[in-house]
Amino acid sequence: MTALAVNVMQFARLLRRAGMPLGPGKVALALEALQAIDIGRRADVFHALHTVFVERHAQSQLFRMAFDRFWRTNAGVAQTLSLEEAAKPELREAAKPAPRRIEDAFGTRRAAPQVIPDEIPEAVASWSAAETLRSKDFETMSAAELAEARRLVRTLRLPITDVSTRRFRPGPGPRIDMRATFRAMVRAGGVIELKRKRRVTRYPPLVVLCDISGSMEPYARMLLHFLHAVTNDRDRVHVFLFGTRLTNVTREMRQRDPDEAVTRVTRAVKDWSGGTRIGEVLGTFNRLWSRRVLGQGAVALLISDGLDRDGGAGLSQEMERLHRSCRRLIWLNPLLRYAAFEPKSAGIRAMLPHVDDFRPVHNLDSLVDLIAALSAPVLRKAA
Repeated sequence: MTALAVNVMQFARLLRRAGMPLGPGKVALALEALQAIDIGRRADVFHALHTVFVERHAQSQLFRMAFDRFWRTNAGVAQTLSLEEAAKPELREAAKPAPRRIEDAFGTRRAAPQVIPDEIPEAVASWSAAETLRSKDFETMSAAELAEARRLVRTLRLPITDVSTRRFRPGPGPRIDMRATFRAMVRAGGVIELKRKRRVTRYPPLVVLCDISGSMEPYARMLLHFLHAVTNDRDRVHVFLFGTRLTNVTREMRQRDPDEAVTRVTRAVKDWSGGTRIGEVLGTFNRLWSRRVLGQGAVALLISDGLDRDGGAGLSQEMERLHRSCRRLIWLNPLLRYAAFEPKSAGIRAMLPHVDDFRPVHNLDSLVDLIAALSAPVLRKAA
């Protein structure tokens, strides 16, 4: 095996540790691509490997940083690639710090050893580590922390309070069931005790509209694991993803295995990590899906940072219609993690007047707070 083949395999392992899904087939295809180019030109090597390894736009920056660090520091290829090509500005990210996943994959980040006194039990130490992870922003987590966060997210449950329906069923209750009473009297041939009935209660539908644009990508994948746990824990949960178009992924989220469900969702979505047209997408939802899924006191979750490429055109009208169609509209925005957040964007200003609750969604604590808020009883809106 040549030195170049070994380096390509090591580079693929690095990307895999950083979170990119790569298998042996991709490595073999990359070696074939390198045979068709001049490997003495760094730019040609970069674009050949980028074409093979990168499947989505969101992976491009991660690949670029990993390529820059690996092919600079790896002694086996420093002699192969041209130093003049290495100095090109379009292939450098030296001024920008590498994400934690890249540093963890290289093994350059070394956490300081934590000194735990002997009298502190192991359970307390584990609880302390979990508490630290719960308050950490998803965007700043390492690959190992993201994996642990996904495991914790899968354990969350969403006990939304039951809502009353218009139907009744026999049982102890305040109302007299005259029909059942008369039937019993006919069978018994005389006066009997009055039969009673109670109102039927059931979980309200939960409708989720989740933004998967480029600015939401660090949070969208983690939220998909949360939505998968919710979808498989209760019935009548409908999940829609949107960027420049609307995609119903409810069927894909019904897969029992969370990784398989997320894989199927990413295959079904065509506009992952692109732009955002919130007004147009909400208009599509209101026309095609609102009457189907927003009945019987539904709760709607809108997950987005509110950054609309159309400048909020038509967004206020569509938000008002969505608000009127559901029992409760909750907007989850990761930008609320900033203490100095102000609604300066036209899209955010158009959306805010039409929501019942405005909450952050950037770490595990925010998801726990969301569960607590959804579990609280909510009165039916006045007609």
